[in-house]
Amino acid sequence: MPQRALYLAAYDVRDPDRLRRAHELARVYAYGGQKSVHECFCTPAERDELMAAMRVRLDEAVDRFFLLRLDPRAVVITLGRAVPPLDPPMLYLG
Repeated sequence: MPQRALYLAAYDVRDPDRLRRAHELARVYAYGGQKSVHECFCTPAERDELMAAMRVRLDEAVDRFFLLRLDPRAVVITLGRAVPPLDPPMLYLG
C-alpha cells in the first residue's frame, strides 16, 4: 500500500461558483482545515487526481491553487482545540 504524505492545499478563486466547486473537491481529500486551506493526506496517485480535477474546475488566468507537501520530519505544533495531523489507518475518499 502506498504511503500517504501530508499536504496543504490552498486556493484563491474569484468566481463564487468555481469557489464552491473547488471547496467541495478539496473537502473530498481533506483531513482537516478551514475555509480555503486544507490538510490532505494523499498518495502520489491521489495528488495527481486532485491536481487534474482542480485544473478542470478553475480558470488558470485568474484563479490560483497551491499544493504543498509538508516535511514529514517537521514537528507539528497545534493551538487551541486543534488536533495534530495523523495518518489514519484507513481513509475513505468518496
